[in-house]
Amino acid sequence: MKRDDELTHLDPSGQARMVDVGEKAKTTREARARATLRMKPATRNVLLGGKVPKGDALATARIAGIQGAKKTSELIPLCHPLAITGCDLTLEPAADDERFVIEASVRCADRTGVEMEALTAVTVAALALYDMLKSIDKGLSIEEVVLLEKQIRVTYEGLESAPNSRDSELPLDLEVGHGYAVGIARHQQLDHLDTTTQERQVLLKALLYELISNRP
Repeated sequence: MKRDDELTHLDPSGQARMVDVGEKAKTTREARARATLRMKPATRNVLLGGKVPKGDALATARIAGIQGAKKTSELIPLCHPLAITGCDLTLEPAADDERFVIEASVRCADRTGVEMEALTAVTVAALALYDMLKSIDKGLSIEEVVLLEKQIRVTYEGLESAPNSRDSELPLDLEVGHGYAVGIARHQQLDHLDTTTQERQVLLKALLYELISNRP
């Protein structure tokens, strides 16, 4: 079983490697991330008014973010190329008059998560917005890039033969309904979930089987 402090991108000799996810089943995955820019109130007014000299800054940043998500594996050396099924970006002013918030939601059906794609999406969108605004605001800054949430949806196909277990220590919030279970793990809990470990898979199947058996 993977230890909480284990670096999975290093082999036993300490060399960088791409983690083999071939044993994992494909599951529906989603991740959300956020980036924040700080700018002068006057700059934000220009942005919101659509008067940026370079053109439509918000549309440019949104497209840049989507492109960034699709190019993540080319930018981050050990990321797996994923078939992204959806990428949504929002660019909105914060409650104060100096910050602008970019959020991305990225989805795929694959063997590994899309948190790096979500983080790359908001980062590239923030850089594009920076580029569009730098000529009118020399104090512009990117203050924050953070992962907000990661989700994984696990089907319960073939769980009729799952072992019976009441051990529910997996850090998952499981919701049962309409033929699937959704496990939501906040990013600070993710290290505890290793779906490549057979023991964890058996425990997860047992827990889902118990939920299915006891549902109304």
